[in-house]
Amino acid sequence: MKAIMVMFDSLNRHMLPSYGCDWVQAPNFARLAKRTTQFIRSYVCSMPCMPARRDLHTGRPNFLHRAWGPLEPFDDSVPQLLKQAGVHTHLATDHYHYFEDGGGTYHTKYSTWEFFRGQEGDPWKGQVVPPPIPNNALGSNRGTAGAWLQDRINRQFIREEQQWPQVQTFAAGIDYIRRNAIADRWCLQIETFDPHEPFYSYPPNDELVWDWPAYDFVKESPELVEHMRRQYGALVSMCDTRMGQVLDLMDELDLWKDTMLIVWTDHGFLLGEHECWAKIWMPFYEEVAHTPFFVWDPRSAAAAGQMRESLVQPSIDLGPTLLEYFELPATKDMTGRSLREVIASDRPVREAGIFGLHGAQVNVTDGRYVYMHAAVREDNQPLYEYTHMPTRMRGAFRVDELAGKIELAEPFGFTKGCRTMRIPAGKPWVKHPDVRKNLLYDLQSDPWQKQPVHDAAVEARMVEHLRRLMRECDAPVEQFARLGL
Repeated sequence: MKAIMVMFDSLNRHMLPSYGCDWVQAPNFARLAKRTTQFIRSYVCSMPCMPARRDLHTGRPNFLHRAWGPLEPFDDSVPQLLKQAGVHTHLATDHYHYFEDGGGTYHTKYSTWEFFRGQEGDPWKGQVVPPPIPNNALGSNRGTAGAWLQDRINRQFIREEQQWPQVQTFAAGIDYIRRNAIADRWCLQIETFDPHEPFYSYPPNDELVWDWPAYDFVKESPELVEHMRRQYGALVSMCDTRMGQVLDLMDELDLWKDTMLIVWTDHGFLLGEHECWAKIWMPFYEEVAHTPFFVWDPRSAAAAGQMRESLVQPSIDLGPTLLEYFELPATKDMTGRSLREVIASDRPVREAGIFGLHGAQVNVTDGRYVYMHAAVREDNQPLYEYTHMPTRMRGAFRVDELAGKIELAEPFGFTKGCRTMRIPAGKPWVKHPDVRKNLLYDLQSDPWQKQPVHDAAVEARMVEHLRRLMRECDAPVEQFARLGL
């Protein structure tokens, strides 16, 4: 048995044909839907990038205990468990967050790995004198420092199609498949940063340099909003081309008979909906939280082309699913569920699922309703991070956050008897006023979440789901206090 996981970053399901889009050119995603089982109630869990990947490795939510950070010493890692059981695991990626302080313990869990440089603000090419800023550069990310400037430097070396990190990543994955097609017991993860911003795709277009929206309210004209959506759509089409190469290879090598294919994303992206750009600073609307997800399981060939309505959360469910596929047990700490029976017959694996960002609203959905529960105090306290690895995205915790403020916490159920550092946490980066509200949406009558509903009975039921799921993942006691639960 073999498995191929194709992972995209920031892929909005509303931009794919099988989820209703009629203008983005994505014929291979349409083809994918016909060859696989498509999930229509797939939701995120921990947000954003590296928290979702920690979920993937551990099969459990981590956003109630920790913000962005590495795998912890006590974490189970599915790629490592597979490797230890004799399944060769390989990672081909251009996702540069794996190689920062806050992600440096992930790639080493695979048997082998390779990395392709140049996405977003990846500190790749060194250049002392910055390139000129085009006169027609637009948007609030126009600047002369930081990731924006590094991206302008990197783009000087990404002009031909074969130079694109996405193209190199898929080429490496395809090479791995070709060289190992007749072997057994391997699991390949092809992971691209695209279509994450900036929306830079082939062929390069310098006529209007605005392809990187700010994490902010929409302040641009309708014409510029439409331009940004087209830029995003062009990058999705580029992703679609690579997806087609994987499908072609599955056909050519007849891999459908013994190879699982998984295609998913960590989260979506707002492209002007709700008058917002991007993600995480606003409530987790459907465009961010409700994700595209496809699986081919060769043991359930009859499920090809079918849709599944059961509520799933790929970031925590895929670990147990892969373990079961390779005939290995899930660990006792995993709260995700194997999706084998969901794929085969749409048998549900959960009543509800929680999702969110550390320190922000904690959200819960049962597939029909989404309930967003906010902190009760203006200062968002009490709130702590629990870790052995005090690093964030691009650096360590500050000395003033650590000096004299660290306590040792008692072990959680999943820390294998280890006490962790308990570090006071401040407010997360969430500036939308609605993150301070409790909001209930009925997706059946209001799929675009235009207007919250007020139904005391439904809200009470969703709160009970929230409490139960927080207890299930051994949430810190102060999280219940912070939320008034």
